Amino acid sequence: MIKKFLTPALIAVAALSASAAHAADAKPGEVIRYANTGPNAIPFPIAKAVEVPAGKSVVYLSGQLASKLEGAKASDNSQDAYGNTEQQTLSTLTKIQATLKEMGLDMKDVVKMTVFLKGDPEQGGKLDFAGMMKSYTKFFGTKEQPNVPARSAVQVAALAAPQFLIEIEVIAVRP
Repeated sequence: MIKKFLTPALIAVAALSASAAHAADAKPGEVIRYANTGPNAIPFPIAKAVEVPAGKSVVYLSGQLASKLEGAKASDNSQDAYGNTEQQTLSTLTKIQATLKEMGLDMKDVVKMTVFLKGDPEQGGKLDFAGMMKSYTKFFGTKEQPNVPARSAVQVAALAAPQFLIEIEVIAVRP
C-alpha cells in the first residue's frame, strides 16, 4: 500500500529534479524552457513552463485574426473568405511572425501563447484542434525552430466576427 502511494510521488520528485537540473544548466540571463516531461506528460510541442529572467524586455502582442485568403471571392464576412481552422491558423501565425520581425524578434522568442478557437460549423460546432496543430507545428518545435512556448488553447463561444475560427495572442521576450 505504501509502495503504491509513494511511487507517483517519487516519480514527480524525479521529474522536478530533472527540470531543476535543466534550469541549473542555463546561462545567467537566459530564458529557460521547461520540457513537457514527467510521468503523465504527453509528448507535445509546448513547454511545461517558461522562465524569463529579470531584466529581459517582454513584448505582449494583441490577439491576431486571419487575413482573407488570397484570391478568395467570398464576402469579407463569410468564413469561406478566410478558410478553415488550419488555413486561419497559418494566416494568423504568419501575421504574428511578420509583426515580431518588425520588432526585431521571431517565433523563437515567443514564450507564451493563448489560442482562442471557435467551434467549426463544418465539424458540428466542435473546435478543430488537429487543424490548428497542423499549422502550429510549422512554426514551433521544428528542426529549424525548436523553441516551444507555454501555451493554452480554449474553445470560445464567439470571436470578434462570425467568419473567424481562431484568434491568437503571444508574449515574446527580447533576447
